[in-house]
Amino acid sequence: MSTNTVVPLRRRSNGYHTNGVTFNGMENIVKKTDDCYTNGNGGGGKSKASFLTWTMRDAVYVARYHWIPCFFALGVLFFMGVEYTLQMVPAKSEPFDIGFVATRSLNRVLASSPDLNTLLAALNTVFVAMQTTYIVWTWLMEGRPRATISACFMFTCRGILGYSTQLPLPQDFLGSGVDFPVGNVSFFLFYSGHVAGSMIASLDMRRMQRLRLAMLFDILNVLQSIRLLGTRGHYTIDLAVGVGAGILFDSFAGKYEEMMSKRQNLSNGFSLISKESLVN
Repeated sequence: MSTNTVVPLRRRSNGYHTNGVTFNGMENIVKKTDDCYTNGNGGGGKSKASFLTWTMRDAVYVARYHWIPCFFALGVLFFMGVEYTLQMVPAKSEPFDIGFVATRSLNRVLASSPDLNTLLAALNTVFVAMQTTYIVWTWLMEGRPRATISACFMFTCRGILGYSTQLPLPQDFLGSGVDFPVGNVSFFLFYSGHVAGSMIASLDMRRMQRLRLAMLFDILNVLQSIRLLGTRGHYTIDLAVGVGAGILFDSFAGKYEEMMSKRQNLSNGFSLISKESLVN
C-alpha cells in the first residue's frame, strides 16, 4: 500500500518520524499503523484513525517544537470568545479602531500644529517617491520586473476593493495638500498602498541582499503607519492588510515569472522539435 510524504507534526525518535513506525534500539524499522488494519488480517477492514495512535509524548513534542501553531490555536479559542460576547458598534456610531485609541495624543498634537502635520506629510510623500523610484528602477535599470509586476497587481486589486467598499472618512481626519496623493484629492481607504508598496520594495531588497536598505524601509514603513493612524488617514485594518497585500502580490509576481519562464522554455522546446523534424 503506497503512502504519501507529509510534514511531520509529531515527535521523532533517533531522527525518524514515529507516525507509523516503532523503534527498538538499532533493530529494523517496523511499520505500526499506517499500513495496518484494525482487524489484523491486512484487508477488508478500516485503517486506524491517526489520533488513536497519539501518545502523551507526541503531545509534549508538538507543544515544544510546534509552539507557533499551538499559540495560534489558542488564539482561535480566545477570539471566538471575544467575538461571540462583543457588543457590536451601533450603526450611527464611529467605527472603533484600536490604532486610533493608541494614537489619540499624536492626533491632538498634529491637530494643534498644522505646520508639523504638513512637514510629516511632506516627508511621507518623499518616502512614497523613494519606494516608487526603487520599484521602477529594478525593472528599467536592472531588468528585474518582479517588483513592478507585483505593484501593478497590488494597486489594481486595491482599486477594485477600494471602490467596491467605500469606507467613511474618519471624523478626526487631518489632511494636507502635500500628502500623497498630493492636492487633497480623494483616495481609497482600504487598503493602504503606502504600506503595501513599501513591503514590495523591502522584499525585493532582501532578495538582492540589500539588507540595510530593507531595514531602513521597514523602519520608515512603521513610522508612516504611526503617522497615518495619527492623522486618521487609514484604519488599522487598512495598514495590516497592506502588509499582507505586499507579501501576497510579491508571491503572485514570483509565480507569474516562474510560469512564464516554464511556458517560454516549453515553447522553445516545441519549436526546436518542429525545426528538427522539418530538416529531417
